[in-house]
Amino acid sequence: MAIRKFNKLPQTAVLKQILKRCSSLGRSGGEQEGLPVDVPKGHFAVYVGENRSRFIVPISYLRHPEFQSLLRRAEEEFGFDHDMGLTIPCEEVVFRSLTSMLR
Repeated sequence: MAIRKFNKLPQTAVLKQILKRCSSLGRSGGEQEGLPVDVPKGHFAVYVGENRSRFIVPISYLRHPEFQSLLRRAEEEFGFDHDMGLTIPCEEVVFRSLTSMLR
C-alpha cells in the first residue's frame, strides 16, 4: 500500500485553500472562472458519501470543531490538490445529522 505524504499547512492556510477552490466568497456580480454558479455567496459545495452527493454549506461551518474534523479526514484521505471538488469521507446520513446540529 502506498503511503501518501501531505504537506501539512497551518489550519488557516488550509481553510483559505478550500474557500478559494470551492466558495463563492468574494464573487463580484458576474461568474468568476472556476467557481460554481449555483453556490450562493458565503457558501461552498462539498461532496459526501459513496455516491458523492452534493451539499451546499455555509462558510460558518468552518468554525465548528466537528466540521473541521471532517476536513482533516478529507485532507488525509483525498488531499486538497485535485479537481474532484471537496469530498468529505463520511456517510451521507452522518453528514446530514452533523449539519443539522450545526444550524
